[in-house]
Amino acid sequence: MIGRLIGSAVAAGVMAASVVVAAPAPHLLAQEVVHERVGTEYQPITITRVADGLVQPWAIAFLPGGDLLVTERPGRIQRISGGVATEVVGAPDVVAMNQGGMLDIVLHPEYESNGWIYMTYSKGDPEEGTVPALARARLDGHELVDFEELFESNEHTSPGRHYGSRILFLPDGTLLMSIGDRGAEPARAQNPLDHSGSLVRLNDDGTVPENNPFVGHADYAPEIYSYGHRNIQGIVRHPETGDVWVTDHGPRGGDELALILPGRNHGWPDVGLGQDYRTQEPFGDARRAEGIVDPVFEFLPTLAPSGLAVVEPGTFTEMWDGNLLAGGLRSERIVRLVIRDQVVAHAEFIVDGHLGRIRDVRVGPDGAIYVATGENEGGIYRITPAG
Repeated sequence: MIGRLIGSAVAAGVMAASVVVAAPAPHLLAQEVVHERVGTEYQPITITRVADGLVQPWAIAFLPGGDLLVTERPGRIQRISGGVATEVVGAPDVVAMNQGGMLDIVLHPEYESNGWIYMTYSKGDPEEGTVPALARARLDGHELVDFEELFESNEHTSPGRHYGSRILFLPDGTLLMSIGDRGAEPARAQNPLDHSGSLVRLNDDGTVPENNPFVGHADYAPEIYSYGHRNIQGIVRHPETGDVWVTDHGPRGGDELALILPGRNHGWPDVGLGQDYRTQEPFGDARRAEGIVDPVFEFLPTLAPSGLAVVEPGTFTEMWDGNLLAGGLRSERIVRLVIRDQVVAHAEFIVDGHLGRIRDVRVGPDGAIYVATGENEGGIYRITPAG
């Protein structure tokens, strides 16, 4: 049975085109407590702003020594160091229209020995179409060097919507990258030769792992790990169980938490829980179907999910050990999810309109929860236990 989180109605929807302001000059960071004590069921929290003046920040990565790397959707990467954010030179050229631009960023699990930083972005031509792409580079101070593009989706699409683009490294050294259905033709998510609407699995050099579920099948793209997704913008691996969890956007309603297994079809758009934007009729032929993976949990009211983190045991508070933290854009929420035996046993809003649109949620090496707000004047916030 699919779990649900019920609350007051919140309008659904995906991120629309937004006005992009000019790149800011390097700026001092604010170190300001914005909410000294926010009550939650088990652990009150303090929220501190650690960076402001960012333009649509999309993702956060943590460098050894305490610096942060933050992507800005218009096409920049900022390095936050010693109280100052400075633009990193050498970021790839991006097409920053609608939902596209500079997107996710993560460090290779063996970063301290190989120095690789991975990033996703939209590339192509605004007229002829764009694709999500994956690249890696090394960081030399405030410059990217040794840049290598590793992968791009196999079908150009216009307009610039539903890029997905979250990255997750797995223990075997491979990585998963989410690719949205690209919005214009949702049925592409059911075409296993099209990367759109899928999770792809790659080696860290961009090649295809030999044990991918569809390698050797002529009717499937070999990179595909799972398919039938709409627009995954949250992905995490649970440190205790090894389960891979994603949060995926529905249309009007139907935002979901799903458990990922290789080679499985998650149904979009033939099967889904949401409603058609125009008619309010069910989107798809059924809410469930044989051979289709059911979501584990449906977010009601809509979350518009983006950013997913897991609280590593012993890092924040014992009461939250192993919990998932799902961010929401239009809902402006972070939902704490208690997972037991691959089921959501409990859910709680721990942030509810306190910060604005939640674009990314990460747990830092210091055990604090870091949040990026996806606004034209966005910021980075640090959540710690209060008292």
